[in-house]
Amino acid sequence: MAVLPTASLIEQASLRAGSGSSRNSNPEDIVDGIQPRAVVEPTTANALAETLAWATSSELKTLIAGNRTKLSWGAPSGPIDLMLSTSRMDRILEHRHGDLTATIEAGAPLASVNEILAAHGQRLPWDPPWSHSSTIGGIVATNDSGPSRHGSGSPRDSIIGISIARIDGELIKAGGIVVKNVAGYDLARLFTGSFGCLGVILSATFKLAPIPPASKTVIIDVDSFETIEPIVHALDSSSLTPTAIEISSDPLRLLVKFESIETAANQQAKMACALVGNAGNPRVITPDEEQLAWRHHFAHWTSDGTLIKLSTVPAELVQILVWCREETVNSKLAMTVAGRAGLGVVDIRVEGELGSQIQFLSKLREKLLPGRGSAVIRQGSVSLRHAIDTWGSVGDSLRVMKAIKKQFDPTKLLNAGRGPGGL
Repeated sequence: MAVLPTASLIEQASLRAGSGSSRNSNPEDIVDGIQPRAVVEPTTANALAETLAWATSSELKTLIAGNRTKLSWGAPSGPIDLMLSTSRMDRILEHRHGDLTATIEAGAPLASVNEILAAHGQRLPWDPPWSHSSTIGGIVATNDSGPSRHGSGSPRDSIIGISIARIDGELIKAGGIVVKNVAGYDLARLFTGSFGCLGVILSATFKLAPIPPASKTVIIDVDSFETIEPIVHALDSSSLTPTAIEISSDPLRLLVKFESIETAANQQAKMACALVGNAGNPRVITPDEEQLAWRHHFAHWTSDGTLIKLSTVPAELVQILVWCREETVNSKLAMTVAGRAGLGVVDIRVEGELGSQIQFLSKLREKLLPGRGSAVIRQGSVSLRHAIDTWGSVGDSLRVMKAIKKQFDPTKLLNAGRGPGGL
């Protein structure tokens, strides 16, 4: 098929975007050094589906975007003919506050959604980085989460329904109130973490959580990674119910949060301090100190450097971090760590010479036993992501994922190569 001139591409896209917009791209639209030929921002599901169907019939390489907080995640982008944005589809379609569920469009920022849900004392219980701008679609597509994952789970645990546009423009709904499954797949879970390589998430339905009346955070200063393991084990084995147990290495400490009614939060925080005792230096911090402590903690994800998402068996996390500490020192790399100490999921930030980063990541992947861990580049330079596979070994599941990709996007036009295993 002949390549459409950019002017014709934009004109044709405008006919299908409805009340949305279609325009030339600009430098702010560049992804991994690649500038899209055009950007389309539909305002309705039907307009987006029609645009997608036309793009597919025209053999256009299409990249899905929201507020673009995660476009540097995953494998580096190839050619982009069309950036198809959900940013103008940002409504809460239905809030069934009596049932603690809500259906929300993909382009809605998490923080804005939670402001509205708060009128009924409810929320989506996630706290990923950049929550003020991270959209529902992007969070679901990457299954992104934050410290609250310890107590509330990830988006995959909260999602109960989804509405998507397939590559051919067909609208599909699954789960929630209206069910139309495809080939027996649980589409809501299948699309969660798919990095947009199977279809476009239009909206999703979630279980909500009540907003807790109070929170208390305990800071536990420690002198080494080795000290962390018995503390986390003691907390996990106790009757306490923390909503977050986070490791932070600048300085090295644990942040343990309790959310409940004020009396219960205070009591659990004091019990945690007593449980830790001499193993660390625990203290309950004031509300002002709590805000500052968590703000400092989240800075780990907004600083410069390469972020490597390490997922492992919780009992093996500390020994791997000890190895990482020694290896980065030997490689002259700077390293900091933050993440879910109780779940074995942390983000390692490394800074230093590119070749040393590549060597470190390769050795780390070799150290992780098959089926017991992974090391994925969550965020890194284009040079790094071209030099080494972003995902590493995906295991036996890659064959199944390729078959699903072939069914949903046989021409490989949608977010090509960005999904798990390079889908």
